[in-house]
Amino acid sequence: MDLGQWSALEWLALAEYELLLFAGVFFLLGALDEIGMDFAWAWLRLRGKIRTHKVSRADLRHRELSGRIAVFIPAWEEASVIGHMLGHTLSAWKQRDLVFYVGCYRNDPETLQAAMEAASRDSRVRLVVHDKDGPSTKADCLNRLYRAMQQDENRRNQPVNSVLLHDAEDLVDPAALALIDRTLETADFVQLPVLPIPHPSSRWIGSHYCEEFAEAHGKAMIVRDALGTGLPAAGVGCAFSRSILDLMAQDHDGKSPFSDQSLTEDYEMGLRIAEFGGRSRFMRVRGEDGQLIATRSYFPSSIARAVRQKARWIHGIAFQGWDRLGWEHSLAENWMRLRDRRGPFSAIVLFAGYSLLLLSGGLALLDLVGFDRPWELTPLLYGLLLANMLAFAWRIVMRFAFTAREYGPVEGLRAVLRIPVSNIIAIMAGRRALVAYSRTLRGQPPQWEATTHTHHPAQVNRSDEIMEQAL
Repeated sequence: MDLGQWSALEWLALAEYELLLFAGVFFLLGALDEIGMDFAWAWLRLRGKIRTHKVSRADLRHRELSGRIAVFIPAWEEASVIGHMLGHTLSAWKQRDLVFYVGCYRNDPETLQAAMEAASRDSRVRLVVHDKDGPSTKADCLNRLYRAMQQDENRRNQPVNSVLLHDAEDLVDPAALALIDRTLETADFVQLPVLPIPHPSSRWIGSHYCEEFAEAHGKAMIVRDALGTGLPAAGVGCAFSRSILDLMAQDHDGKSPFSDQSLTEDYEMGLRIAEFGGRSRFMRVRGEDGQLIATRSYFPSSIARAVRQKARWIHGIAFQGWDRLGWEHSLAENWMRLRDRRGPFSAIVLFAGYSLLLLSGGLALLDLVGFDRPWELTPLLYGLLLANMLAFAWRIVMRFAFTAREYGPVEGLRAVLRIPVSNIIAIMAGRRALVAYSRTLRGQPPQWEATTHTHHPAQVNRSDEIMEQAL
């Protein structure tokens, strides 16, 4: 056949056919991956290998710590939230053996001033002014806090048993600190669930994180913990034993446990725990009131901020993770790492899928006016489409179920309706991450783009009300 004599309609039909094959095959592979995770979770749950424990919140709130805990809070341009975060956390966690290290930058006076005002009300807060202009990387700020902690230990002869990481926008659970401390008695790393709060002014963008974390921290992390694979740290609500941090510092440069070349140093550290002989735990626990003990916060409410944040995650986890962490010999571990690193390819497949949707819609309109498609569905393609439709229906059920479990059926329905929103953000973030990674291949250092936060949950009149709304 002479391709030069093809009509525009025939070229469009060819494009539709190829997109259907590409998107159909890889959508189905992705669906099988998700179904595999769903069935692994269901099987483990039926066998009693995983379950959500219940504890007394009152007992945990009043439990004394087994040793001194340092809370690291890196802050760049967080003047709007750092004061509220510290005020709420200091009120929620009253244990004496607790010290907060808040990392500010010398060229960010607004954040420093807000932190100073909050710190003046409690002697447990230590402000650390970085000797570099910001923003450096988050890991660099954490390393500065680590050195400040070491100096305090030497000066005051008060050793720290563990380090807890939080961000300036977090709303901590009053029972979380004692739960983490108790778990660290038999582990070197512990991660609590992260529970985004539905954003009242951004139901479509800021709230789409709800369903993502509901599945990630309500299913995937539980399966990883049960299988004994590496647990990625979320960077908030996670803690490391002092001994494991010292080992990581010795492996790095002898002084700093956090890699300042990684855009997702928390993720990397969580996966490397096993390399140093440590044990990791994911603690999904509810109080007697049924509320999940978790870290809560508002997530970015604009599409630009959401894309920027997710692009950093994709760059750090997918591209840098492949470069820096590689692969393991364990089949289960490699399955989890492959899931972590599928972001860039998922963006390509999603883009192909939405391109197919637009093209097929246009060709369908042409069909209505008498321009028939020059090809028909084969039984193989029909089966591929049917399998994808069934897989998509299953995914809708799972997304609704896990979201509704934490936020109620109304938010579960919103989660289903937000699927196109999350897909578009994923496409845009994948492109941005690829461009950023390509710059590093040309010799440029990785650039940390901090997420700007304007609202903190504790800004409402009563923080317990926002907790009730979130749950």
